[in-house]
Amino acid sequence: MSDEMFASDAVAGSILKRVAHYPGVGHSPESFCPIEQAPLDSPTVDCSSASERASGAKRAQPAVAVRGLTKSYGDVPVLKGIDLTANQGDVISIIGASGSGKSTALRCINLLETPDAGEIEICGEVVRMRSGSHGRNGPADRHQIERIRRTAGMVFQSFNLWSHLTVLQNVIEAPIHVLQKPRKEAIDHALHLLEKVGLSDKLNHYPSRLSGGQQQRAAIARTLAMQPKVMLFDEPTSALDPELVGEVLRVIRGLVEEGRTMLLVTHEMRFAREVSDKVVFLHQGRVEEEGTPDRLFDQPESDQTRKFLRQQF
Repeated sequence: MSDEMFASDAVAGSILKRVAHYPGVGHSPESFCPIEQAPLDSPTVDCSSASERASGAKRAQPAVAVRGLTKSYGDVPVLKGIDLTANQGDVISIIGASGSGKSTALRCINLLETPDAGEIEICGEVVRMRSGSHGRNGPADRHQIERIRRTAGMVFQSFNLWSHLTVLQNVIEAPIHVLQKPRKEAIDHALHLLEKVGLSDKLNHYPSRLSGGQQQRAAIARTLAMQPKVMLFDEPTSALDPELVGEVLRVIRGLVEEGRTMLLVTHEMRFAREVSDKVVFLHQGRVEEEGTPDRLFDQPESDQTRKFLRQQF
């Protein structure tokens, strides 16, 4: 493989500094559930003890648990006490009108936003917070936040690919610099992932040469390369032209079929109904209603839910 496919030492150095702030990765090599123990494409990473695995004991801890989550921007409350639980292998779609707090909730789970109050638990590890100046919360342990961001990989509306790197380089940079994977192993895994998302013919393309749908698929491959235990999708199709939405949804559907744990903020109601184990409807910063897709879409109990769904169909 040509040296032209990789960043120069100078570029790699600058990438490494940027990777420290990339949501979903961190420098710390330790992890409460080591990534290296999982097969390359394992949909979930078992955080149970060796004795539990040997005995076949079922783990009770959820993959994600959010309790009493609140968040305000200045005097404007955005989240007003959110409770949410996802077990391993669950697909939970979060729906609601613009401004209802969907994206903020997801960003708080990934610690891109610091909640004002409440508790976040990822794979059995409770995020430790402390009060800072002016009474504002902040992370108590930066290394823990880096672990959490590796554990809960996020796919954004706006792709967030590095524009000066090729598709392949985008996918391999974090595994090499953060997970300390050998370059050949990272490349082999990236090639497999890019084939999975239908981009094996775009390895040497820069993001500017890709369609929006292709960029989002590359972003999904980059997130998968870090082997997260939970995937967070923040309206992954909202920035796409209508004719490109289907190709991204097909990739997400494939991940659902693999049994991955996923939280999906979406305006694609039919897709949410087809793939979700549970649908959560947010209204003005609160969980207005939640339930199975059939129950929530066919027999909503809340007037606000019924009003929202009438506007969608």
